[in-house]
Amino acid sequence: MQSTKVKKKSSFTPIEKKWIMYDVGNSAFTLLCSVFIPFIVKDLCEANGIVDEAYQTFWSIVTSVVTLAVAVISPIVGTFADSEGMKKPLFLGSALIGIVGCVLLGIPIPLAAFVAVYVITRMSYNVSLVFYDSMLTDVTDMERVDKISSNGYAWGYIGSCIPFIISVGIYILATFGFISYTVAYIIMFILNAIWWLCFTLPLTKSFKQIHFVKRQPNAIRNSFKRLFSVFKEKIPNKKGVLIFLIAFFLYIDGVYTIIDLATTYGTTIFSGAGMDDMMVNINLVLALLLTQIIAFPCAIISGMLAKRCDNGKLIMVFIAGYLGIAIFAIWLSQIWQFWLLAVCVGLFQGGVQALSRSYFAKIIPVDKSGEFFGIMDIFGKGASFIGTMLVAIVTAATDNANYGVIPISCLIGVGLIVFIIAYIQIKNYEKANGSTAMMTGDSAPAQAPTTDGTDKKSE
Repeated sequence: MQSTKVKKKSSFTPIEKKWIMYDVGNSAFTLLCSVFIPFIVKDLCEANGIVDEAYQTFWSIVTSVVTLAVAVISPIVGTFADSEGMKKPLFLGSALIGIVGCVLLGIPIPLAAFVAVYVITRMSYNVSLVFYDSMLTDVTDMERVDKISSNGYAWGYIGSCIPFIISVGIYILATFGFISYTVAYIIMFILNAIWWLCFTLPLTKSFKQIHFVKRQPNAIRNSFKRLFSVFKEKIPNKKGVLIFLIAFFLYIDGVYTIIDLATTYGTTIFSGAGMDDMMVNINLVLALLLTQIIAFPCAIISGMLAKRCDNGKLIMVFIAGYLGIAIFAIWLSQIWQFWLLAVCVGLFQGGVQALSRSYFAKIIPVDKSGEFFGIMDIFGKGASFIGTMLVAIVTAATDNANYGVIPISCLIGVGLIVFIIAYIQIKNYEKANGSTAMMTGDSAPAQAPTTDGTDKKSE
């Protein structure tokens, strides 16, 4: 059969398109978490006497609990996913739990119940992304992985704006009294859940797992054994992979923490300045919409640049950009500064996430992608846990939300230094062993997806 290497550079196979489109579906939930869920939580917290910096501290702790739980679960389920035929059912199951949870979050419930549903929903959402990321090596080849990964984030950013803009319109109707906030939230969350479902089913229907570990008796026990022994095995460039994961742990902290707490942070800053709540919310919503719009072309451009430039060097540029964002946020006090921050986040956010994912896919054994992406999620979500927890601790100790960003800046800066060390190690290994040595290994199958979007069976 004809190889993917000779198909037109501008084309996508059907399975690549469906993989990209899942990002369009799940990113709508990300926007809900970033924008409207903090509004609901703020109202629930105020009803329970939790206000201002105490509200930011409370929500930072909740976010930290979610990320810590995901960090523990992700590598375990990722290891299960590497078994033959397991990625698809595990992906669908976690996505469906998240979709149902999304609907439940729009229903009026007490603060404690809301937090419990949020934790389960957010965990399911993040676990589905572990399986989704690990599918990348099954749906495309390594020459296209930067492009496909970048397009996933890019179309996720712009596609999620459709239900988000509709949700903003519904929220505005509630703000001006045409409908109640209760009805508005129910409609918004059901809409976003349906959107998520519609982009989940096509990928689930068409995906075929190419790279896998053969099923064995005592699959659960063997999965745990593989997980805990993964770095004891003969892994190509083990040192480079480990150093990269440490760097990722440090720098992605800033990315996830800024994404998770942007609205909470902005609400705390501007409410403290005496700005009307309605104007604060409108400005925050529109600024974050601008971030999505800017991130769309920037993510695509990052994938195009990776074709011409070394993607490791591009990641360094994006990390440095995020370091500047975190430092700037320390002195954030005016609404125009938040708008500027939103623009800067849009410039760098898609690139650092997409290229980190594709860079990692190139340095791990392809038949263990679920296992390794699960481990990557430990480092990513672990960083987010530490980031949000540091924000909570520093904000509570200083009674100043701005100071909570200082430790984030430090972690990103150290992450940049460690990534440079990882990059040098990986480059040296490639020169000595060849550019594909890290992702093949002795046990990696050599099959690749075909040009028509179907997949060859693993032997």
